Amino acid sequence: MHGEPTIKKEKRNTMEEIMRIYIAMRDRIQARLNEFKRVGSEGSEKDIFAELVFCILTPQSKAKSCWAAVEILFNKSLLLEGNANRIAKELNEVRFKNKKAGYIVKARKLFTTDGGISIRAKMKQFNQNKDARGWLAQNVKGMGYKEASHFLRNIGLGGNLAILDRHVLKNLRLLGVIEEIPSSLPKSRYFEIERRMKEFAEEINVPMGHLDLVLWYKETGEIFK
Repeated sequence: MHGEPTIKKEKRNTMEEIMRIYIAMRDRIQARLNEFKRVGSEGSEKDIFAELVFCILTPQSKAKSCWAAVEILFNKSLLLEGNANRIAKELNEVRFKNKKAGYIVKARKLFTTDGGISIRAKMKQFNQNKDARGWLAQNVKGMGYKEASHFLRNIGLGGNLAILDRHVLKNLRLLGVIEEIPSSLPKSRYFEIERRMKEFAEEINVPMGHLDLVLWYKETGEIFK
């Protein structure tokens, strides 16, 4: 019983900080989400593939380092043409670079149609974003539900999906949405936490896509990807 007041205070303080950030950053967050939508609707297939590659690189690596690596691959024409060995040489700030370089090449082959990358058309085949996510998690090597959700959000299709990275999970625990941070996230556990996060977002009247970026900003001090 002695811990209850501390827990309640922690929850209240976290809640107050989140709402303060949301009110202050709402316009910037919406602008960022609009940028993601533009990539998905107006960007080239190469731009969309760059977002896919970014999300393949992010597990256990810093987001900024991953995006910097993607930009190097993009500028050196390695994104669509480089082999795994050449790609790996540009991933020095990314953990498990050799394995992830192989994943990039496999993803490129998966989405190559008639000699060119075609991701947008494939994503349009799904009636619901969660179906697209399930297909990505099953078919793109190196992508789980978190990475697939992240990719879809970054091309404007995942506003209702949870990106359960460490920043989000930490704050969901602080807020009492989950009791503890899970050591692993099998599909059933992922969906359960996502459901709880959606309910919480509705309760505080903050859209899911906004809440993710609010929690990211709380931990990093910036709105990134």
